[in-house]
Amino acid sequence: MGNPNLIPYETIVRATSGEPEAVDEVLRYYSRRIRHAALENGHVNPDTEDSIKSRLVAALFKFRFDEQAYNVR
Repeated sequence: MGNPNLIPYETIVRATSGEPEAVDEVLRYYSRRIRHAALENGHVNPDTEDSIKSRLVAALFKFRFDEQAYNVR
């Protein structure tokens, strides 16, 4: 049905509502990209990594779905 490489829509919905398992799944999905973004001089900066994770979780909780945007006519 959908792209198997993407996070399932249901997981995103659960994560935005604060379900801990879904939030963990989103963090696991992006973990490699987060670690790569936290590289400084060839080493992962744990403070930068934590900051990116915190901002991702905060963005999840602020995200709102616009039902009308997804209605196809």
